[in-house]
Amino acid sequence: VIGKGMTPPQKILFPPEKICMDWRQKRRPGAGLYNLGSTCYLNVILQCLTYTPPLANYLLSRQHSRFCRQQGFCMMCIMEDHVRKVLYSSATAIRPRAVIRDLKFIGEFKPDIPGDAYEFLRCTLNAMQAACLSGSSNSDIFFEETTIIRQIFGGFLRSRVTCLSCKAVSDFYKVFLDVLLKIKGASSLSTALEDFVTPKKLEGKKRFRCSKCKKKGEASKMVTVHHAPRVLTVCLGRADDHTSRKLSQVVAYPEYLDLLPYMSEPAGEPLLYSLYAVVVHTGHTCLGGHFFCYTKASNGQWYKMNDVSVESCDLHTVLEQQAYLLFYTR
Repeated sequence: VIGKGMTPPQKILFPPEKICMDWRQKRRPGAGLYNLGSTCYLNVILQCLTYTPPLANYLLSRQHSRFCRQQGFCMMCIMEDHVRKVLYSSATAIRPRAVIRDLKFIGEFKPDIPGDAYEFLRCTLNAMQAACLSGSSNSDIFFEETTIIRQIFGGFLRSRVTCLSCKAVSDFYKVFLDVLLKIKGASSLSTALEDFVTPKKLEGKKRFRCSKCKKKGEASKMVTVHHAPRVLTVCLGRADDHTSRKLSQVVAYPEYLDLLPYMSEPAGEPLLYSLYAVVVHTGHTCLGGHFFCYTKASNGQWYKMNDVSVESCDLHTVLEQQAYLLFYTR
């Protein structure tokens, strides 16, 4: 679905009607993952992606690998193989060897050096997107939005800039695969989202050159979600910009989130999302510490996944964490 004021693509890579948002098969949770050095940051992202229903459905159908002609590294083939192994394995834990082997192609990561889960998520989705586009020479920018990855995780943000001298309005659109929120002073996800969509003044170095009155002056900028993704990924920015210390306050987040108040057109039916995975970081600085996660398996139960360990838990525990990443599905 293309939002108002945007051009639809000429060609579609993956038909949106084939995306299945609910689990096709219900089963117990899959295997845990061995920590192969300092790889907890990578394990949590692999687990959260494995329990993303529309992505898992697609990967389990092997639709990518059947037609893949990529020589060498292909992140989609790696993920297809990984998700099958995790969900169908009779072992209690497996080693994500293929991911570790090709770490250098995914991003600037090394197995023995601690990494950041958010950065690994972004690099993994980018590598999967590149694999979906491999072999296609289409230069239509909206064509890139029709891959399975962009159709699951992708949305559009609108930046509406109002010139404060002539009141002219300029709209700019940008693709997003996740939303990074500032949490300083925020007690809940809704307060952080409200701050995200609150108009900000562009002044000083950030002054805006207006295309109507041709002046470079003060302006007001408001960012809203213009087209909502099927899966919404939120990063609660825990690194303090000034001190690089970790912001370890609790930010409350709900099981069900209505995204409607943060949309460009905030009228109509609620736009409800349901929480299905949470990544938690423990430790006093953002550079060290440990990552683990909570995911909702296809049987509807929540599990705490901490490297090799997979233990059942209740929703109350899931909602009480010092969350770093939140995954919501429509």
